[in-house]
Amino acid sequence: GRTDAVVVLTGGVGRIERGVAIMDQGLARRMLIAGAEPSVTRADLVRRLGPDARRTVRCCVDLGSESVDTRSNAEEAQRWLERRGYRSLRLITSDWHMRRAKYEFRRHLGPEYRILEDAVPTRPSFATLFGEYNKLILRRAAVLLDV
Repeated sequence: GRTDAVVVLTGGVGRIERGVAIMDQGLARRMLIAGAEPSVTRADLVRRLGPDARRTVRCCVDLGSESVDTRSNAEEAQRWLERRGYRSLRLITSDWHMRRAKYEFRRHLGPEYRILEDAVPTRPSFATLFGEYNKLILRRAAVLLDV
């Protein structure tokens, strides 16, 4: 489905490429790369993605460098979405990260935003899955305990 925006969370292979592909298909108006290294530029993205991505990157991609983790990705995205008046987004992250990412986004954005999950398939190790599961459990406990 079509959404107002694409929000890509940095930190995994294929995420940004998936976001650009969605933009190229006309399924969203604009894309935020949340958690980008502050020194990264649009020119750096074009060099990484190739010349075919130049038009999309220059016209429709914003680099967000305010966030450092999943919770602050959601906060950064919320500010960006509000500034633009967007109410729907396609959330792109790795498959093993999607559950916690959507949890944080739903908490920060509330029910008035439509979130479409778009998980990039990976082959995570047991250690990655174990760590992610524990982060999700700890985060939910922290929210319940209001800490």
